Amino acid sequence: MKNSKNIIYIGYTSGQEIIYDVAKFSIMKFTKDVECIPIVQSQLREKGFYYREKDKQGTTEFSITRFLVPFLAKYKGWVLYCDNDVLALDDINNLFNLKNDKYAVMCVKHDYKPSNSKKLDNKDQTIYPRKNWSSVVLWNCSHPKNKFITPKLVNEVSPTFLHRFMWLDDDEIGSFGNEWNWLVGWYKEPKDGKPKLLHFTEGGPYFKNYSDTEYSNFWKENFKDLNNRDFSEEDFIY
Repeated sequence: MKNSKNIIYIGYTSGQEIIYDVAKFSIMKFTKDVECIPIVQSQLREKGFYYREKDKQGTTEFSITRFLVPFLAKYKGWVLYCDNDVLALDDINNLFNLKNDKYAVMCVKHDYKPSNSKKLDNKDQTIYPRKNWSSVVLWNCSHPKNKFITPKLVNEVSPTFLHRFMWLDDDEIGSFGNEWNWLVGWYKEPKDGKPKLLHFTEGGPYFKNYSDTEYSNFWKENFKDLNNRDFSEEDFIY
């Protein structure tokens, strides 16, 4: 019997479709038997799953909606969530192979303290404990504690409660290596290893201010392979 596909939920911000498209393309290039699903806030609002006011500190449309993943997956099995500004350099099934049923979630436990006050397209940078832990997460949706994460709760609790996984005990949060959430500009080769999943958390080459950021050539190569043309001035997101 053929195994079911691994599921990856990817953040999505309207008007920035190319970021999602390149992330998905890079994943599919390396990974077979996987399904990518965008988390589109407008669709979640239409279905009544998401109705909270705009997150004033959020820099994307998925800053909170990402926590609907266990509900969207019907509280069954393991799924992966990642922000849209990632770029795969390896088979994502190798990340799924790291899953451990004793954990409710698994992530990279960064000690990330950026010095810049701005990020992305001049959005305010918010500093908080466990920053970027929730940007790439293996979710054990069947874990009893994750059934606590209902649409009602996601719409009512603080962003802090969600991003710090405060419904979980510390020993219910597993970890995997930083190569699977390589914060561009923060981690450095070879000191910190070698990336398998890049994360342009400060800003990627689709923003003019970050056009020559580290690893931008990899992103632009994927853009070209996807669109059959080079990235141009007209493609920048403003």
